[in-house]
Amino acid sequence: MSSSPIPMSHDHIELNPQFPPRRPQQQEQHQQPPFLSTQSPQAQQPYLPRRGGVSGPLKIHHIRKTKPITWFTTWLGVICCAIFWIIVILAGLAILIVYLTFKPRSPRFEVSSVTLDAAYIDTGSLLNADLTILTNFTNPNKRVSVDFSFMVLQLFYEDTLIATRAIDPFSVSSMETRFRSVEMISSQVSLPIDVSETLRKQMGGNGVVFNLQGSFRTRSNFGSFFHYSYWLYSKCTIVTTSPPSGILIAHKCRTKR
Repeated sequence: MSSSPIPMSHDHIELNPQFPPRRPQQQEQHQQPPFLSTQSPQAQQPYLPRRGGVSGPLKIHHIRKTKPITWFTTWLGVICCAIFWIIVILAGLAILIVYLTFKPRSPRFEVSSVTLDAAYIDTGSLLNADLTILTNFTNPNKRVSVDFSFMVLQLFYEDTLIATRAIDPFSVSSMETRFRSVEMISSQVSLPIDVSETLRKQMGGNGVVFNLQGSFRTRSNFGSFFHYSYWLYSKCTIVTTSPPSGILIAHKCRTKR
């Protein structure tokens, strides 16, 4: 008794659950080489995490190029520089012409006379003194007037300041000299021991030496429109006889800017 083969139809084919059939799309993707991918470049951009944990495509920002300097800006800078140098040159020429026309000279400060009315040392090292100084301010210019707006005189004995006095403002015309009498008073000024001993010896030897310093705010007037302000500094050495009724026997003054 022979057995005949049983015909099998596709409808009755049993599939093994351990090997599921491949889908057509998966087969095509498996057979297609990676280098022949048809995905667009935008789809192939990598996804990077953003802030907050949200992923997205990496965006590339293009750097904008700055615009070049235009010809108008360049020529504007050149014209401004040229105008600036023209103004500087003209101002220099004007100053030179004024200087050659007026030939300005600095005023002079001098001491005409000094009277030492009193000077004594109290309780070992405290100085009391009274000096009257006659000063003169000379303007040597022929076409320039001078204004003195702020003036201070300081009297020293060696390196110790013993008196200070301010002088009221005034003006000096061309080729003119103005006199001002200034009284310098010292009251209970402390001196070092060695300095007080030196002063006693000088008053006993009939030759007391003082130092006078002055600061003067000065303005030279070149006509009605042009003015020039500056500072003058004077230093004078004064030698007088012993008080009372001490008089000036020698002095030397120097004035500079």
